[in-house]
Formats: sequence, structure tokens, C-alpha cells
Amino acid sequence: MRAGALRHFVTIEELVPVQDGSTGEITDTWVVFQANCPAEVHPASVREFVAADAEQSKATGWVRIRYVAGVKQSMRILHGDQVFNILGVLPDPISGREYLSLPVSEVQSG
Repeated sequence: MRAGALRHFVTIEELVPVQDGSTGEITDTWVVFQANCPAEVHPASVREFVAADAEQSKATGWVRIRYVAGVKQSMRILHGDQVFNILGVLPDPISGREYLSLPVSEVQSG
């Protein structure tokens, strides 16, 4: 994987149960799984969006990172002020351990 394509930095977070020390209540909280991860962030083009049949597809782009063990579909990616849900984890087709392609959908705040 060419390092030049990895010109963005993203944070990968996972949702974990955390127990409140004073009340004992357990709540799900997003915690950092991998910070400052070099990445290629690629929004879907109109052509790709139409080709995916927009009503059927939830993907709004993809993020490619160097291989990181343990990345799961249940995680999310932060890129600047954007938040993306990971829709799948696709290892590279040759070794499976060089890079991961992550189709993503942007979380709309509101």
C-alpha cells in the first residue's frame, strides 16, 4: 500500500460497556480503539452512488487503512467533525494483512 494515499488521520472507536463508579449503572460508551490512524478517506462519487442503487445501499464512501487486527463492523470512524459507521471490513485480496477497506455511512447529526 502506497503511503502517499494515506494522507488523512482517523480515529477508530468501539462501543464498550462501562460501569459508573458511584451508581454502578452500566452504560455503553464509545472509547478509542486506534487513534491517529493514517487513512485514505474516499466519499462515494455520484456515479458509484447511482451504480449501487442508492435506495438499496447505505454506503456513502469508504476508508482504507493499513491492516489493524481487531477492527469490526460494530465500530465507528471519526474524521474531523464527521462520524462514520463501518458497514463492513474487507481485507486486501492478496495477503489479507496489508490493508483494510471499510465501506462507511456518514452519521447525520441532528
